[in-house]
Amino acid sequence: MTETLDIRPRAEDPLEQHLAEVQLLLSRHRRVEDLVHRQDMPRHDLVEEIVHKQHLVELQKLLDRLDTENIARILETLPEEDRVMAWQQVAEVRCEPVLELLEDDIREELVGARAYASVRNMLNAFELKNGRLAQVQVDSRADLANVKPIWVDLVAPSPFVRAWVGKYFGLELPDPEDLTDLEASARFYVDDNGEVHLHSDFLLEKSDGARNVAVAFILHNSILFSVRTEELPVFRLQRLRARTQPGYVTDGKDVLLDLYDADVEYSADVLEDIYADLEKVGRQVLSPQVTDDEAAEILAEIAQGEDLNGRIRRNVLDTRRALSFFMRSRVLSADQQEDARQILRDIESLDGHTTFLFGKINFLMDAAVGFININQNKRVSKLTAITVVFVPINIIAGIGGMSEFSAMTTGTSMPLAYGAFALAMGLLGFGTYHALRYFERNAAAKRLAARRSRTA
Repeated sequence: MTETLDIRPRAEDPLEQHLAEVQLLLSRHRRVEDLVHRQDMPRHDLVEEIVHKQHLVELQKLLDRLDTENIARILETLPEEDRVMAWQQVAEVRCEPVLELLEDDIREELVGARAYASVRNMLNAFELKNGRLAQVQVDSRADLANVKPIWVDLVAPSPFVRAWVGKYFGLELPDPEDLTDLEASARFYVDDNGEVHLHSDFLLEKSDGARNVAVAFILHNSILFSVRTEELPVFRLQRLRARTQPGYVTDGKDVLLDLYDADVEYSADVLEDIYADLEKVGRQVLSPQVTDDEAAEILAEIAQGEDLNGRIRRNVLDTRRALSFFMRSRVLSADQQEDARQILRDIESLDGHTTFLFGKINFLMDAAVGFININQNKRVSKLTAITVVFVPINIIAGIGGMSEFSAMTTGTSMPLAYGAFALAMGLLGFGTYHALRYFERNAAAKRLAARRSRTA
């Protein structure tokens, strides 16, 4: 049932030789597959799967050795059935370069035939069914022809997928990596064809940090197109609501307004989390004692809160600009205009919260830095006290090191003389330390009495 691949040259042209090898593997695959189907044997499916893997692995290894141009030429030469079989064995990372070299009709055929997961993850189409938003799986142009979407969502699309979708609907979809312009004229505009373009930032908070993700929106023929680099919680929330609530959205403009509304709600939820985190930090800061390590952790948490609060502020301000432009474009109905004004009112309320949080963050940061300064002053004070204690001892030690001390202790044994000298230095240091403690306690008692007399 198994055959070894004869790779001896059959033609002078390397391309023809590779084509012959591919055709040989494909013919063997079909021949053995037909033989398995005709025979009645136990565990038929298992045998068929083993045969499939054996020949397809050989075909995949052969294609891996070829360069991109040779693969494209072979695919163009093969008949349709063999072309699809060979195309499914091309490595995922090589699909885009190969597709760029193929003719348009063959390219569209292979994209539709190869229903690989990356295309499904890149392209999501949604249409209205019974008043609810329903997602339609799209793997080919034929799938798009059978659906009337109100929203087409592309997540990290490849250049070919963007070109393919744009060509089908008659528009040009931007590269999400290029959405970095800050000027209003580049972010919000209506082109000559009446398409409404908006580039907005959406907040994304993860365990490794928060960031703003740029999303491009295009309203074209009442269909909303969105292009972004990664999945966002706001989009998942909007899809969930539209799927479960009849009449929640009626067209692409409703979808866009609801996305902005969900973004504002998501930002408000994140602000509440910042409030909760700062309350914990505030209890630490207002405790009687804060060590330097604790103060460092507090400063790190405060810095994270400040960064997240700033991103929220930037996010809602960008949403405000987008909504203001959207309302001025005069494409919204009266009800949609009122929805947009309600979102703007919500943004106004968030502005006050972010301003308050900035003030709270500054206070907590000043308090944490103040504790660090207090701890540093305490260490300096201790060092000063130690210095004061050892000053008299240093003086006596200096005297003891002079030659006069030896003259003064003439006739006295050296252990006794220096032992008495060390004892005298210890007593002097002990007395100096307790004298300092006594004066400090007296001063503290006087301050406490003065405070009590003022409050009485």
